[in-house]
Amino acid sequence: MLHLLLALGIFGLITSTIYSVMVMAGVIRYRARCRQAAPATFFPPVSVLKALHGDEPDLERNLTSFFEQEYPSFEILFCARRADDAGLAIARQVAARYPHIESSIHLSGEPEWPNARTYSLEIMRRAARHDILVMADSDVYAERDYLAKVVQPLQDENVGMVTCVYRGVTKHGLWARLEALGMSVEMTSGVLVAEMLEGMQFALGPTMVMRTSTIQKIGGFAPVGQYHADDFILGNWVHRSGETVVLSTHPIEHHVVNTSFASTFAHQLGWATSTRFSRPKGHAGTIFTFAMPFGLVAFASLSAAHYPYLGLAALAWAYLDRVLLSVLVGGVVVRDRKAITYAWLYPFRDLTGFFFWAASYLRRRLRYRGELYELRFGGTLHRVDPKSQHAAAEQTSLLTSKPKS
Repeated sequence: MLHLLLALGIFGLITSTIYSVMVMAGVIRYRARCRQAAPATFFPPVSVLKALHGDEPDLERNLTSFFEQEYPSFEILFCARRADDAGLAIARQVAARYPHIESSIHLSGEPEWPNARTYSLEIMRRAARHDILVMADSDVYAERDYLAKVVQPLQDENVGMVTCVYRGVTKHGLWARLEALGMSVEMTSGVLVAEMLEGMQFALGPTMVMRTSTIQKIGGFAPVGQYHADDFILGNWVHRSGETVVLSTHPIEHHVVNTSFASTFAHQLGWATSTRFSRPKGHAGTIFTFAMPFGLVAFASLSAAHYPYLGLAALAWAYLDRVLLSVLVGGVVVRDRKAITYAWLYPFRDLTGFFFWAASYLRRRLRYRGELYELRFGGTLHRVDPKSQHAAAEQTSLLTSKPKS
């Protein structure tokens, strides 16, 4: 058994190191594209779509950044379920400070699809005045040249979608910092390797830029609204339609809205579970990209075999591998200074990421926008009826409390 654990630990250290080398190659490739990027010359009018759902950290600052874009012609559309939504109240306040920027408020009511965001996007798409739609999450902060940068690839008529990598930003505690590091390093690493090996066959939700003709070509938002990972599905369907998905060379700033351990845990576990259903094979292979779990297994098995110094060397190998990955990807690709400052902390994020991965195989339900859903094959969402759930709980209570005969 000890030899088996040792073999597993060494094997995992080798695969995670190979993965890091692949990430390095992806970084070099990405940086070469950045250096070759031409100055912006394409400025079509665009409609920015923002789905809102309540207040969240830094919302006013994030929304303000879109009103301050240095771009010749654009409008901003907001959508929430109810007129009294706290996020809409902030959007109205910000819009009032920029009367020269065209903006509008839209209400969706209770969504008719499981994925509420895509339902809001459909409401705004119908009202948008321009052909190019920039779908940007409410927790995104945009630099002033954001619009100018993200629309450039659409000069090529074969390009159907543009998406962006992002750096995680937070002012909160340890768990929020770990989630931010996961955004900057873990997510970006996977994207760079996937793009290098097979091209972009998916999108990243914080920014998706599309033409209305492309949306119509893939059947609209309604079919996508049945899925939890709507960004993955949108990008995948665009790719399958024969159009190209382009990874922009402009990283964006994605703010962490989960500030407590409970909310961070639920969010990370929910997305890991969603990925398991959306990309089962890729998700299973993710285990070979983690370093710290294998480093700990190697350390424990070597120590038990009376080789503690070799065990420490194996653990140090895993730790340094993750530190360097944080500096390389976070610092060079998404330009996240915190990923360099907190590079020492990223190995712990790698370890927690493994536990989220493992736990994703133990559940199929997640809570989305306050409601409970069940994930099914392919990643579709199916709402769990609160009445049936309550009835099942009562039945279970009766069965467990029934006295023995």
